[in-house]
Amino acid sequence: MSELWSHLVSWFSSHGVLPVLQFLHLEGLAGNPKDIAESLLIAALQLCIIGLIFRPLESLVPAEKWSDRKLTRVDFQYTLMMLVGIFPVFSFLVLTPIANYFGGPDTGPSDASVSPLAITHWLPALKQHPWLLFFCYYVIYDFVYYWMHRLQHALPWWWALHSMHHSTRQMSCWTNDRGSLIDGFLQSMVLATVGIVMGVEPDQFAWLVLLGELVQNFSHANVRIGFGPVFSRVFVDPKFHRLHHMLVDPERPGLHNCNFGQVLSVWDVVFGTSLYGMAPRPTGVGDPTVDADNDHGLIGLHWAAFKRFWGAVRRPAGWKLGEVAFGPDYEPIPVEQWDGHGMVGHHPAPRENVPQGVASQEASAV
Repeated sequence: MSELWSHLVSWFSSHGVLPVLQFLHLEGLAGNPKDIAESLLIAALQLCIIGLIFRPLESLVPAEKWSDRKLTRVDFQYTLMMLVGIFPVFSFLVLTPIANYFGGPDTGPSDASVSPLAITHWLPALKQHPWLLFFCYYVIYDFVYYWMHRLQHALPWWWALHSMHHSTRQMSCWTNDRGSLIDGFLQSMVLATVGIVMGVEPDQFAWLVLLGELVQNFSHANVRIGFGPVFSRVFVDPKFHRLHHMLVDPERPGLHNCNFGQVLSVWDVVFGTSLYGMAPRPTGVGDPTVDADNDHGLIGLHWAAFKRFWGAVRRPAGWKLGEVAFGPDYEPIPVEQWDGHGMVGHHPAPRENVPQGVASQEASAV
């Protein structure tokens, strides 16, 4: 199987990737064509898994019933545009010259080939245990993601971008890639830099990204699936992540600041941001400025997010940590100064929200 995969990567590299790089005069800048080919093939594999497994599950065991899936269409378009999360992989490949400056990834048996920043430089015994090494890579990668994700919510100018991801009222298996390109670029550069610092090979990083993206595609799916009282404390499941996307409750305004983990929910448990035991709740953002994203298409969403970003990044309030809404001219307003009453329930049709915990018989009958 691995030999067949290698042949497929080589063929696609020679007949698909390399001609494009040569046409664009990028063959000397974009890294190894085989690494790019493998990343694209992994992305295609991810698209198949989402479409053939996660999407049917949404019809079989929905967390919410919708009269139609109109608001999921733009998320599907984003998934195709972003090539199911391939953006971080390309960032890693673009940063390869920086990795080489620090000694490059650990590619050979000689100690001289080991980057001084690589995990194997400090724990060379892990070279003999590739699965354990990959596990170490992922734990660190996921830990960094958790704290980056918390910063996306706490730093107003970054929330101005990231809020586009949260504004969707119909969260589905396609929602993971709904996001501003600026937000995606920042995320990718952070995670790619972490990969370089750890000394991860490009092909290993591609599989790190695939694992993270697949889990996120599943955790965003409109399904009532959980991993039980034990495993849900370790791994993120759809019930867990759905609470992260819940619409703000004015009576409990901080409730939605929870469940930031990407793959490992253990970080939320350890750092006190986990929330369990609640029935599925409506998803979206209570701030009407952000909720208006649902009125836009592919281009309009980006423009709306950029206007929020520009309104926040050029003001001192945009750099002060804390949860905000957006006022006139997209000025960040601390939520304690913003009245969210009356905003919940502003969602127009086609949304038909049926929390599974309240209407389990109706949902199970679909």
